[in-house]
Amino acid sequence: MQTRSLSARDQQVIWHPYTQMHTAPAPVAIVRGAGALLFDEEDNSYIDATSSWWVNIHGHAHPHIAQRLAAQALQLQHVIFSGYTHPPAVHLAEQLLEILPDNQRRVFYSDNGSTAVEVALKMAIQYWDNKGSRKHTFLAFKNAYHGDTFGAMSVSGRSAFTRVFDELLFEVQFIDLPTPENISRLKEEVNALLASGVAAFIFEPLLQGAGGMLMYEAAPFEELLQHCVSKDILLIADEVMTGFGRTGKNFAMEHVQTKPDMICLSKGLTGGSMALGITTCTAAIYEAFLSNDKLKTLFHGHSFTANPLACAVALASLELFTAKDCAEQRQRINEKHRVFLQELQEMKAIKNPRLLGTVLAFEVATPNADGYTNKLADHLHQFFRDRRVMLRPLGNTLYVLPPYCITDEQLDRVYECIREMVASLP
Repeated sequence: MQTRSLSARDQQVIWHPYTQMHTAPAPVAIVRGAGALLFDEEDNSYIDATSSWWVNIHGHAHPHIAQRLAAQALQLQHVIFSGYTHPPAVHLAEQLLEILPDNQRRVFYSDNGSTAVEVALKMAIQYWDNKGSRKHTFLAFKNAYHGDTFGAMSVSGRSAFTRVFDELLFEVQFIDLPTPENISRLKEEVNALLASGVAAFIFEPLLQGAGGMLMYEAAPFEELLQHCVSKDILLIADEVMTGFGRTGKNFAMEHVQTKPDMICLSKGLTGGSMALGITTCTAAIYEAFLSNDKLKTLFHGHSFTANPLACAVALASLELFTAKDCAEQRQRINEKHRVFLQELQEMKAIKNPRLLGTVLAFEVATPNADGYTNKLADHLHQFFRDRRVMLRPLGNTLYVLPPYCITDEQLDRVYECIREMVASLP
C-alpha cells in the first residue's frame, strides 16, 4: 500500500515540461475535475482559470464527452489511417469544414498543435516544389510561438524556448506585428524579401499566446494579408490557441476578410480531453499533390493519425461548441472581463490591460524587463496556487482564459485574488 503522497511519488519519477526541476516546488496532484474546478488528493478545489494550458473549453469531465468516448472505445479504438478510414474521422472532417472559412476543402489529421504546424510547413514547401518552383523561405511575426518541434520552433521567435537550438533552425524572416502606423513599412519589407522565395506567411491571428498574450488590430492585419496574397505568398493561420471561440468569433480569421490557405487546429478541438491535431487546406493546395508521380505525395503521418477515440471526442466537443448556450457563455465571460478591465486600468501596478474575446491579459509592473524569464513569475504562480486559483503567468504577464462553463462566482473569485495580488506588491 502506498503511503507517500502522489506529489512526492511524482518527484521521484517525473520530468515536467517548462519546469526547472531543481528549484520548482512540488507539483499539485490533481485527481479529478468537474466543470471549471480541479480537485487535489486532499479534495481541495482549484479554479482552472487558464483552461489547463488553453485546451479545456467546456469544463472537466464533461458527461457528454465522456459518454461519447466510452461508446467509441467499445466500438473501435484505433486503426491505421493509410488505406483505411472510419466514421468519426469522416464525420469530424465534414462537420469542421462546415464552420471553417469556406475555402477550406481538405482535413489532414495529426497529433497536436506542433505537428499540425509541421504539416502546414511541409505542405507549403512541397506545394511549390510540386509546381516546379523553389520557395523555401517563411515569413512570421516576431515573438511568435508555433510549437516545440524543430519546424515549429524555426517559425517561432527566437527566445528562451529556442535559445539552445537557434543555430539548427532553418532561416525565417520575422516582421513586427502590424499597426496602422507601420503597415506601409511592413509591406515594403515583404516586397524586399520576395527575391528569397517566400513560400508562406505563418501567423497566430490577432493574439500571440506564449509570446505574452500580445494582441493586435484586425484592420492593419487584413491589409498585410491582402498584400501577401497579391505577392503569391501562401497564408498559414495557426489557430491552435485562437480557435474555437477564444477571440470572440468561432475562429480568429473571422475577424478579417482574407481567407488562409491552411489552418492549424488543436487544443480546444477535443474540448481538452485528448490529443488531436488538424491541418486544413484549400483545394488548390490539395490538388498540387495529385499526380501519377508518387514523389509528389505528402509523405507525412503518425501512428495515431485520426485516432477514432480522439475524433469521437472532438465530435462531441464540436456539438457542445456549436450549441447556442456556448456562445452565450463566451459573451458572458467577455462582459465580466470588460467590467474588470476598467478596474485594472486604474491600478498603477498594472500595465497594458487588454481584452480579446474570453482572454483578459495584463503585465505586472516590475523593474525587470517584461518577458517569460521575468523573475516575478515564480512569486505570482505561488501566490495564486496558495489561493487555489490556477493562473500560470508568462513571466510578469498574467492572463485569465477560463473554460466557458466557469460561473460568475468563480470569475469573481479570480478577480478578487488578482486584487489581493496587486495589494500585496511592494
